[in-house]
Amino acid sequence: MDGAGASGPVLGVERSVTGRRWLWRPADARTGLGIAQRLGLPEMVGRLLAARGIGLDHAADFLEPTLRVLMPDPSALADMDAAADRLAAAVRSGEHVAVFGDYDVDGACSGALMSRFLRDLGCEVTPYVPDRLKEGYGPNAPAIAGLCDGGASLLVCVDCGIAAGEALAAAENRADVVVLDHHKAEGPLPRILAAVNPNRLDCGSGLHHVCAAAVAFLAAAATVRVLRKAGWFARRPEPDLLGLLDLVALATVCDVMPLTGFNRALVAQGLKVMGRRGRAGIAALLEVTGARDAPSAHTLGFLLGPRINASGRIGEPDLGLRLLLCEDAVEARVIAEKLDAVNRRRQEVEGEVLAAAHAMAEAQAAEGRAVLLLVGEGWHPGVVGIVAGRMKERFNRPACVAGLADGLAKGSGRSVPGVDLGAAVIAARQAGLLETGGGHAMAAGFSFRAGRHEEVHAYLEERLQHAALLPAAADLLVEGTLNVLAAQADLAKDVARLAPFGPGNEEPIFVIQRARVVKADRVGKEGATVRAIVEGEGGGRLKTICFRAKDGPLAQTLLAADRVPLHLCGHLRAEQWNGEVSASLQVVDAAPA
Repeated sequence: MDGAGASGPVLGVERSVTGRRWLWRPADARTGLGIAQRLGLPEMVGRLLAARGIGLDHAADFLEPTLRVLMPDPSALADMDAAADRLAAAVRSGEHVAVFGDYDVDGACSGALMSRFLRDLGCEVTPYVPDRLKEGYGPNAPAIAGLCDGGASLLVCVDCGIAAGEALAAAENRADVVVLDHHKAEGPLPRILAAVNPNRLDCGSGLHHVCAAAVAFLAAAATVRVLRKAGWFARRPEPDLLGLLDLVALATVCDVMPLTGFNRALVAQGLKVMGRRGRAGIAALLEVTGARDAPSAHTLGFLLGPRINASGRIGEPDLGLRLLLCEDAVEARVIAEKLDAVNRRRQEVEGEVLAAAHAMAEAQAAEGRAVLLLVGEGWHPGVVGIVAGRMKERFNRPACVAGLADGLAKGSGRSVPGVDLGAAVIAARQAGLLETGGGHAMAAGFSFRAGRHEEVHAYLEERLQHAALLPAAADLLVEGTLNVLAAQADLAKDVARLAPFGPGNEEPIFVIQRARVVKADRVGKEGATVRAIVEGEGGGRLKTICFRAKDGPLAQTLLAADRVPLHLCGHLRAEQWNGEVSASLQVVDAAPA
């Protein structure tokens, strides 16, 4: 297997069939060899670890991530001790607690985690998820007042609340408020009992890249510690905190958090919990999606996450939360099937918006715009974030997509590495161009008055002008080249030792050299996936699959190749079928050989 260390594009590919350069991922060969020798690993695994910045002293913990080693002290988070003390007091008194969440996966998982944790400890809990269209994002005064009217003496906001000081004032003198959030905090903090957020400017925890469910998990751990010190568990069983990790893993993956350090341990251990299928709601959704193998980060991000998100986008906002809290298998199956149906409807709505947005984006990209700002009359606000993500991937630019209704454009943006979209949106709001606006480096939400489209676009262009220097398609970083004979199951199993894969630990990409397609056909819903069998010049055959190919250049190339030699770029994976393990390649790009 050839690998990194060479200079210039991989196999000379300056422009693939999708318009991308293939470059070597930098790796220190000596470090990789040292890791392999110390841990008794194949040299290739050592090289892959070195390419991810993993040193000799941390390689073992990376391959076997555990909370025992990687979990931080919850008290490192500002206000955590105050939050834990108040939560423990609520447990000791059996208080009525309202848990106010967001309508996305992180919000549903955070809400389910905190609700289940407090219920198991004897509190009366009222979960609440706002309606995206009627209430918008985050706490609002009428909802807060209603929860207080219902008897809640403690309000816990999860995945929201850090910028909702005005709305949370509705709870003043009626209920204490604890915020467990991770969104970028700007301006004065809300005047509440505790605001736990690793992205507070005065928080020195260093946990800037954890999701809200991870913050909620740390809060649960801190609360158990307080109760344990007080002797609360002398005659009661302690709650099973590790049993909550399936929720944390789901949120971490779906909120696109980097899978390194603490996050990596959360996801690795959470996948083990999920694999036992002990949570009725998740077990039902796995069944509905047809996921029979052990769950992976891909299962979470592409099968479970979109369905839970769909309810908050275009359905009942709390349907995902209800699924995660459901304890009855029959009821869970009904909710899971409903979420699956809502997701299919979401896909239809998304497809309509996507076609129109793509045409606008092509025109703006042709003008050399650094930022895409796409606005359409009546575009559903529940899908604009997904469409923004698709446009960002297609054009390698920050993309903001908004639906216009009643004189107001409401939208979401997605960015590329190295371009802080959230900061630009916050600055635009502070400059008076936006009605609302906030977010983080890779994602943002915003709204502006009709007629200010060009003004907002010009401002974002000026703030993010360096994005105009980005290539039209993101470069692919390649780990090594193989011939078909070398692409075997043992190698695929070695690669899988680095899972779970995601941001910060991208799944390795290999190039299969000079492969010839001997058979190719369309499979799956509407034939959007292309499946092909390829053979190498020196012999051997390899199964390949290309998802979301539709009628794009990759699909056309594979279907028309007919034994023309190609270099195929993709992820090498081990597949099990009838007790047999074989290798396959998930194709992400191709180039003429």
